[in-house]
Amino acid sequence: MNLKSSLKSPIFRTVSEIADELNYPTFVVGGWVRDLLINRKQIKPDIDFVCVGSGITLAKKVGEKLGEKANYKVFKNFGTAMINFEGETYEFVGARKESYRANSRKPIVEDGTLQDDQNRRDFTINAIAIQLNKSDFGKLIDPFSGQKDLEKKIIRTPLSPEITYSDDPLRMMRAIRFATQLDYSIEKKSYESIKHNANRINIVSKERIMDEFNKIMLCRTPSIGINLLFETGLLQQFFPEVCNLQGVDIKNGHAHKDNFYHTLKVLDNISENTEDLWLRWAALLHDIAKPQTKKYYKNQGWTFHGHEFFGSKMVPKIFKMLKLPLNEKMKYVKKMVLLHLRPIVLAKDIVTDSAVRRLLFDAGDDIDDLMMLCDADITSKNPNKVKKYLDNFQLVRRKLKEVEEKDHIRNWQPPINGEEIMDFFGIKASREIGIIKNAIKEAILDGEIKNDKKEALGFMIKKGAEINLSPKAKK
Repeated sequence: MNLKSSLKSPIFRTVSEIADELNYPTFVVGGWVRDLLINRKQIKPDIDFVCVGSGITLAKKVGEKLGEKANYKVFKNFGTAMINFEGETYEFVGARKESYRANSRKPIVEDGTLQDDQNRRDFTINAIAIQLNKSDFGKLIDPFSGQKDLEKKIIRTPLSPEITYSDDPLRMMRAIRFATQLDYSIEKKSYESIKHNANRINIVSKERIMDEFNKIMLCRTPSIGINLLFETGLLQQFFPEVCNLQGVDIKNGHAHKDNFYHTLKVLDNISENTEDLWLRWAALLHDIAKPQTKKYYKNQGWTFHGHEFFGSKMVPKIFKMLKLPLNEKMKYVKKMVLLHLRPIVLAKDIVTDSAVRRLLFDAGDDIDDLMMLCDADITSKNPNKVKKYLDNFQLVRRKLKEVEEKDHIRNWQPPINGEEIMDFFGIKASREIGIIKNAIKEAILDGEIKNDKKEALGFMIKKGAEINLSPKAKK
């Protein structure tokens, strides 16, 4: 099979020309070839070139040929080089073979042939190569029948899966990630090997694990991957908190829903409407504290009181454990987990302006994301119940819009600040300032006064008198 007609980008001819000058057998290998064969488009495809020779030398010569617009980088420790050119990324590496000591993850790397390089690839579908040398330009080289696996939609390792996964345990995560992204199945031997080697994932850094996990989280149906991680025992190794959600307790004929599968459904629901990774994380963690808060009451059945509060407390610990960012992204997830019940409570009761103001105050600009999370959280199999909740949420949304237009509470700023209070009463910084500021905020949220400076000023004077403060004398 020849794919010459598919190698339309000028980069392939440039690499071909330089490869022949250097007398390097050179190939494009990996994900780009796989995606080409299945007509899968990628927004920013990375193209990997493998040569029998020095990848760094090849990249340097190609970079010189491309001119000043080419951004050339060398990674000597890995024996690779990278070129960024016209928005595309190209990686160059010399063909190599790897061998491992039983007690080490660090391979012994030696120069090798194309076959050696294909042998060390993770999956057959990623081991397909296209030759770039002029004599065989466009020739497809597929020693492990990767094309057939693409047709069958199977994830399979080139060598024994025991070797492949033991050499680099992250490949187990990658197998599940590709199965999720491509909607493929994992070959039986490979699947069993993942189960057998699951504990070896612990020698891989959390950063690398999370890189793959987040790619699963960003898939169209992330539950496929997370369920596979759970079934193979991988998830238990690095994320037991989510695994603890699984299971149903029955007492006196009362059962609660399986919170693990409920969570996966919520995650899939929200993934239909957003590609925001951190909102998806909020969906994954929204019920994370239910195992700790689960209690049975004879007259009520199973309850999970306070799980939103305790769940929000768990978020920073989980992010730290998993080496996820501890910045605004973490704070956002924490806030979503804390607030996820608030609109649901509103939807059950009479929606008061005061309750809506407080929700807007606490959620700020994230109110729309919060409502999306609440929509996703409706997983009942009772269509009447689902319709009732969705209708009530529409009422909440209308009320949110009305109150915001009237009171401007979203991302609220106090109409009177601390300096103005001190100046008005002629006092220094003290606890009285905080008392007055908080009282103004509560009065606005309760609807006692409007959110404007004039009414806030009148309220401030009244509140000041209650705590024995009077306006300073005018000079």
